[in-house]
Amino acid sequence: MRIAPVISITKEVEQWLKKQVGSALTPKRLVERCEIVLLAAAGQDNLEIAAALGISRQKVARWRDRFQQAGRAGIETDAPGRGRKAIYGPDIRKLIVDRTLHSRPPLATQWSRRTLAKALDIGATTIGQVWREHGIKPHLARTFKVSNDPRFVEKLEDVVGLYLNAPEHAIVLSCDEKSQVQALDRTQPGLPLKKGRAGTMTHDYVRHGTTTLFAALNVADGTLIGQCQDRHRHQEWLKFLQLIDRQTPADRDLHLILDNYATHKHPKVKRWLAKHPRFHLHFTPTSASWLNMVERFFRDITVNRLRRGVFHSLPELVEAVQQYIAKYNIEPKPLVWTATAKDILAKVNRARKKLNQINKSC
Repeated sequence: MRIAPVISITKEVEQWLKKQVGSALTPKRLVERCEIVLLAAAGQDNLEIAAALGISRQKVARWRDRFQQAGRAGIETDAPGRGRKAIYGPDIRKLIVDRTLHSRPPLATQWSRRTLAKALDIGATTIGQVWREHGIKPHLARTFKVSNDPRFVEKLEDVVGLYLNAPEHAIVLSCDEKSQVQALDRTQPGLPLKKGRAGTMTHDYVRHGTTTLFAALNVADGTLIGQCQDRHRHQEWLKFLQLIDRQTPADRDLHLILDNYATHKHPKVKRWLAKHPRFHLHFTPTSASWLNMVERFFRDITVNRLRRGVFHSLPELVEAVQQYIAKYNIEPKPLVWTATAKDILAKVNRARKKLNQINKSC
């Protein structure tokens, strides 16, 4: 009688196997193989494992042997020759990739599976398969802007330095304004979310006015000072600076990270700052709003509260924003900045080099 090989695994391999079994992203066949190895390592024979997993003894024996011979690699990959053979060879697949990346269809900006399939006389399913294999997504496009600020390096090092090594006995605040926050009321009530159907809302709406949210995010502890105001001028910015002055300890210096909006540099603002020397302003480079941490809070409040909110009046919108900030401050979570100025600058330089190459080729 054939005796199943004894399986022994290290702690590291055991952790990997359990991680694969517990992950929702692991393919079902790999989960099953990992379960076989774990049970085998626990001392169970093939019949016991087959009964526990509801599979055949031969299947258990096959994957047990492969793990014994090749370790993780033996169960992660299928044996050569298994599965349906590719209809199209590497030359055709390379053609699909090259045509997708380096050409455009007539009167369109990007290929779709159907248009490329028709142009190459290949099945649309094959086009989609090749795109997935190479991570190609012609239907998606991301926006970007590389800063051309002549003082980019200086401003970058200044702001990142505050994130990574804040001054002692000082408070660092990431500040900005979210303007044109609209109080939108839908023309008809929508249907709620239910199994098998997304929630609905009408595409048209009634505007009940707008507000501007002024926000200052404490980089150290994640708390937020927020205020809604009707307009977005230097007068409103001064009111917000005064609010910050009242709500922060008077014996602490304040370092405010801002963008280059003209309101922040108004002569009356400068005169007020001269009378309040504990305020120190640090400006991000132009076209580099991603350096301002408070933008993440604006993203969160937009997704969680504003985008699908229904507000019957402007005061109702302002109240909703204030309630969100109050709840946010109960359990604030500070953001952790990890990128160094050197790493960011290297990435920006690569982007500039690529843009210069494109400009020269045009």
